[in-house]
Amino acid sequence: MSDSRSGRRGVAELVSAARDGDPRALARLITLVENDADELPEVAAAFAPFTGTAQVIGLTGAPGVGKSTTTNELVRALRGRGHRVGVLAVDPSSPYTGGAILGDRVRMQDHATDTGVFIRSMSSRGHLGGLAAATPQAVRVMEGAGCDVVLVETVGVGQAEVEVASLADTTLVLLAPGMGDAIQAVKAGILEVADVFVVNKADRDGADATYRDIQGMIGLAPRAPGSWRPPVVRAVAAKGEGIDEVVAVIEKHRDWLVAHDELRRRREARAAAEVEAIALATLRARMGSLREGTALPSLAAAVASGELDPYAAARELLAGLRSSSA
Repeated sequence: MSDSRSGRRGVAELVSAARDGDPRALARLITLVENDADELPEVAAAFAPFTGTAQVIGLTGAPGVGKSTTTNELVRALRGRGHRVGVLAVDPSSPYTGGAILGDRVRMQDHATDTGVFIRSMSSRGHLGGLAAATPQAVRVMEGAGCDVVLVETVGVGQAEVEVASLADTTLVLLAPGMGDAIQAVKAGILEVADVFVVNKADRDGADATYRDIQGMIGLAPRAPGSWRPPVVRAVAAKGEGIDEVVAVIEKHRDWLVAHDELRRRREARAAAEVEAIALATLRARMGSLREGTALPSLAAAVASGELDPYAAARELLAGLRSSSA
């Protein structure tokens, strides 16, 4: 960006343009988020009054279950209901080259000319959990720019990569017949985070067995009285079948969240996680400056020689951080 774009006036102009529906301005703001630019606190402050209202829907599941196709059809259905929709599609980064294909947009060409849809592919950049580190702030930028529904599609995840649940109001877990044992697919974290299960590619052999297996696992899971029981919906996203039913259960879940004050609790927990992440990033940056100086090396040498124990050294290091920030 040029200096005129990256300064205070530039950020204000970008925010105003994004609020007016300019996709280029919104794209530039998300790039600032991804690059952890110096202007990021100003961007967050400018958008803060416009956040807190968008519905955030997470889609996760193993590779090949049809997440991108389902996302594409959900966008179509939500647009039909008059929503302005943002999509964040997270792709895995290569552990060798650091590159990512960012190919999810190829499957969403139906919405390329729709001004009410903004689609952004985002590299995970090595971040674990199925999302990119920048995803929470990118969601806030999309929300502040006027998207009233934000769909977050994770990379193809395994059993324990369930970070999307901490970001979304409603989490959809997609499964498909022929992808392995359905019981394996819903254990070790996935069962706990799903608000809705979607058996995609339900026209394939084995779909009925997958549906029954998931229902059986849900029935066995301990659940407090009055708590939400995740429904299981069949769909064939490639044909647009079952998508209206998926949207209906998403709306039903939102009503339940509001009625039980769970929506407020989830959003406050999400905000707490964001604040903590920013604070830790700031702390790591300060630690980096100490590592480059003399404080940490001298404390490490004292611990290695037995002059100090690691806890005492850590206390001294923290005291140094406090005095440097005072």
